[in-house]
Order: sequence, then structure tokens, then C-alpha cells
Amino acid sequence: MTRHASPILALAALAALVPSVAFAHTGVGNAAGFVHGFAHPVTGLDHVLAMVMVGVFAFQLGGRALWLVPATFVGVMALGGALGVAGIGVPFVEAGIALSVVVLGAVVALRVQAPTALAMAVVGLFAIFHGHAHGSEMPETAAGAAYGLGFLLATGTLHAAGIGLGFLLGWAAERKGALVVRAAGAAAAVAGVAILAGIA
Repeated sequence: MTRHASPILALAALAALVPSVAFAHTGVGNAAGFVHGFAHPVTGLDHVLAMVMVGVFAFQLGGRALWLVPATFVGVMALGGALGVAGIGVPFVEAGIALSVVVLGAVVALRVQAPTALAMAVVGLFAIFHGHAHGSEMPETAAGAAYGLGFLLATGTLHAAGIGLGFLLGWAAERKGALVVRAAGAAAAVAGVAILAGIA
């Protein structure tokens, strides 16, 4: 087996192993409390990959984007959550979440150097879907407010993990070449395609 075939086979295996349980959200009204809210984004592969890729993307852009891109995601996600709580429908939520993994993974793999404003717009668009998915499960009570705080904090934590991963990938790329970064982004994108295929 050649060295170039190994990453391709690994990506194919990842796509085959991504199950439909990759979704963190299981149904409307199932959530209450801070702990449940914090656990919600970190128990679904779709949310984890998207959040981490936002952090890696922000790291790759550097400068003000390092904090503006994740902050935009969290802020717009809160707005999407409010829409979900209010019962205001957003079309194609599941597809939008899966597509966010595909696009953000591809952006990382291709090391796209977008202007900060464009990067903020892209992650903001996807944040609406993620926020709506969380908000539609959040009860309109004090426990629901704690749940909302939990999923926002978890999202910020995953963004920070992504920034840390971006640093590690950059360090590895200096020693092993850009293939390391491309493989990480491509793996996320392939997983997103598998998730998207699972909801089609």
C-alpha cells in the first residue's frame, strides 16, 4: 500500500463509520438544566466537528479573526436558539448542520484565507442552524435558561479546543508538511458528507 493511499482509506473508513446517531439533538422538549445544555453539543459528532473546525478556521485566519469568528458563531447561535424557543421555523436545519461540517472541513483542508467579514458571515449562517436545533429542545423555564447557558459555554469550549488544535496542526505542518492540516479538514468534511447522506 502506498503512503498516498493510506489517508484516502482512512477517510473512507471514517465515512462508513459515521452513524445517524451523530446528531446531538434527539427531540423537542427533551432538555433541561445546565448540565444537559453543556452536554448537548459535545455528544453529537455533527456539532463537535463544526465547532472545532470553526476554531481551527479562526486560528488559520489569525489576527482579529481569532476571536471575531468564534464570537460571531456563539452570538448568532444564541439568536438561532431564540428562534427555536419561540417556535419560529428555520428550514433544512439538519441539512444545514451537516453542510456546516462539510464546508468548514473543506475550508480548513484548503486553508482558505477569507476576509474576516466573509468568514464571520459564513460561520454566522451555519450558527443559525446549530442554535435552532438547540433552542427547539429548550423549555421556556428557568431550567431552559440554564440549558441555554450550558450549550453556549460548551460551544465556546469547543471553539477554544479548535483553536488549540489549529495551533497543534500548524506546529505539525511545519515538521510534516501541509498534508497534516489538509487531512484533518478533509476528515471532517468527509464525516459531514456521511452525516448529510444519513439524513437524505
